Amino acid sequence: MPMTLRADRIRDLLSNAFASAEIVIQDDSHRHAGHAGAAPGGQTHYTVQVVSPAFAGMNRVARSRAVHQALEAEFGSGLHALSLRLLTPDEAGPGH
Repeated sequence: MPMTLRADRIRDLLSNAFASAEIVIQDDSHRHAGHAGAAPGGQTHYTVQVVSPAFAGMNRVARSRAVHQALEAEFGSGLHALSLRLLTPDEAGPGH
């Protein structure tokens, strides 16, 4: 399944904000059809995993804030919800 335009933008924004990051994005919008914030065309709900050395020394809340700040424009244009998994390479372990 090809990535959606919003997923491409999310990847680009996160790549720019977190150098050397490994990023996995999954569009979960179909699971939220009919719920608050869901749009008929989807692209509103995502699961995002970012593995980046930039998260070292940051607690979970600081990591989440950094990602939300990087994606501020997307939230302003219809992104409704993210499920985040934000790890350092050491936390992700070998072969992440």
